[in-house]
Amino acid sequence: MLERIHLVIIREVDRLGSLTAAAGTLHLTQSALSHTVKKIEQQLGTPIWDREGRSLRLTQAGQYLLALAERLLPQFEHAESRMKQYAAGERGTLRIGMECHPCYQWLLKVVSPYLARWPDVDVDVKQRFQFGGIGALFGYDIDILVTPDPLRRPGLRFDPVFDYEQVLVVAENHPFATLRYVKPDQLADETLITYPVETDRLDIYNQFLRPAGVAPRRHKTIETTDIMLQMVASNRGVAALPRWLAEEYADRMPVASVKLGKDGIAKQIFLGTREADAGIDYLASFVAYARGSMAQAPRPRR
Repeated sequence: MLERIHLVIIREVDRLGSLTAAAGTLHLTQSALSHTVKKIEQQLGTPIWDREGRSLRLTQAGQYLLALAERLLPQFEHAESRMKQYAAGERGTLRIGMECHPCYQWLLKVVSPYLARWPDVDVDVKQRFQFGGIGALFGYDIDILVTPDPLRRPGLRFDPVFDYEQVLVVAENHPFATLRYVKPDQLADETLITYPVETDRLDIYNQFLRPAGVAPRRHKTIETTDIMLQMVASNRGVAALPRWLAEEYADRMPVASVKLGKDGIAKQIFLGTREADAGIDYLASFVAYARGSMAQAPRPRR
């Protein structure tokens, strides 16, 4: 009873807010779309929308179908795109999802030689996911997930690509700059600057502050690393970043890195992929580049 076109219609009506707008994108007349909507509801035996004047509001059944559409339709679209690529002898686009804000500079170093090696593959980077990074992998919205916090799930694999240390970045004239390491309670009077990520996903909270029962005096979020470290250099706050990134900026900005705790915070970056994609040569090549195994990266097969 339920067909793919039904899900497409539900998604488009919800996205555009009216039958008139949806009819245009679906290449139908409004009357034809209205007739189809009524037919869908008759076939399913339950209303999908509540009519409020000219606007439509999804019923509980409609909301369920919309969630289903948003999970399944990207998979259909991905499969169709892949089939077209196979038919044309092309490879298409490698879609990378980022759950690691400070990893963009690292990603650029991987992408540049990768694109030179694979001229028939484009790269797209996504940062926002409707169902989270894992959901984006399962939903075929992305092909690779860059994350420091892998969630192991059947059907997915996570390859560690490099190790790093999370450190506290301070202005070079900050009192902390001369210390070998800082203790959690020393941050109680500081303004902590982070990327706009939930604190439950921030290592400085989970592995440093919360176990000691400490909170910073103030918590600010900034999206860009450049602005974040400009604020740090101006003594407007402190930030937690990977040591490799902090040291890159220390070459051109008056900032210094300090260990978080006597033992520091050790982390890894992982690339998450679908196990079903293990045989895709250009995807395996990207993982090899990310690991730094340039000599072993598979070459394109012509």
